[in-house]
Amino acid sequence: MEWKGRRQSSNVEDRRAEGPVGGGLGGGYRPGGGFRIPVGSGRGGGLSIGTIIFLVVIYFIFKAMGIDLLQVVSGEAPRPSGYEQSAQQSSNPGEEETKAFVSTVLAETEETWNGIFKANGQTYSEPKLVLFRNAIRSGCGNASSASGPFYCPADQKVYLDMAFFDELSQRFNASGDFAQAYVIAHEVGHHVQNLLGILPKVNQARERMSEAQSNQMSVRTELQADCFAGIWGKYTAQKGLLEQGDLEEALNAATQIGDDTLQRRSQGYVVPESFNHGTSQQRTTWFKRGYDSGKLSACDTFNNPV
Repeated sequence: MEWKGRRQSSNVEDRRAEGPVGGGLGGGYRPGGGFRIPVGSGRGGGLSIGTIIFLVVIYFIFKAMGIDLLQVVSGEAPRPSGYEQSAQQSSNPGEEETKAFVSTVLAETEETWNGIFKANGQTYSEPKLVLFRNAIRSGCGNASSASGPFYCPADQKVYLDMAFFDELSQRFNASGDFAQAYVIAHEVGHHVQNLLGILPKVNQARERMSEAQSNQMSVRTELQADCFAGIWGKYTAQKGLLEQGDLEEALNAATQIGDDTLQRRSQGYVVPESFNHGTSQQRTTWFKRGYDSGKLSACDTFNNPV
């Protein structure tokens, strides 16, 4: 993708310098949360008596040093002098280029959706994109890197851990800058759904559904976001920004994160009733439908077979 030298969005919030958030991390479905790749987690019991005694001792040691760990855990403790500067200095050139890439792709989505909304007599409210490391507190609760990129309708922000693109390439075999751009465009697609009033209706409907029905509704929501990402892809191609192999990169990414592919990779078999994002074929089909048509009307996953 030809992205260098193009406009970068001013709607990127760099929160990589923030410390750990308190109150627990990750877990659970966030309303309208988009691209979530399960990475597995261990299960353990409660704390042993020995562990509790050890933690109490540690607490009083830090207390004697003038550090209240309870405030640190709750996120209320002031950061040490120079924290922001040292954290920023720890970023590497590769991360800075990734930030520039993300900002550029976000700017391209802004141009696409501003134009589409204007053509339909509407105003597009541009989302913020938050870059973070390891963990973050969003309007939809706390999240960790394990959550994957996600969109929070409560604060209308897209959240992206800087390390995710490496995981996308190395763990999920979906390399290439347009594969990464597809991820961003998919999450922005959820923002479009939110602005169009689709996400609120979906979330309200899911509250009255069984788990199986709710999963099916989630699949249709995710496939529509894929289709919206395809629309953005078409407009990007029309600008002459795509290079040979870019479309294939996006389609491969959609394939690698299909529910069936992920389940086969992680557990060796699939459980269709648990799908909540769509199969590899469904995801590529709907991305391609948006890419080929460039029209919102082609992305009605709720009234058409998926």
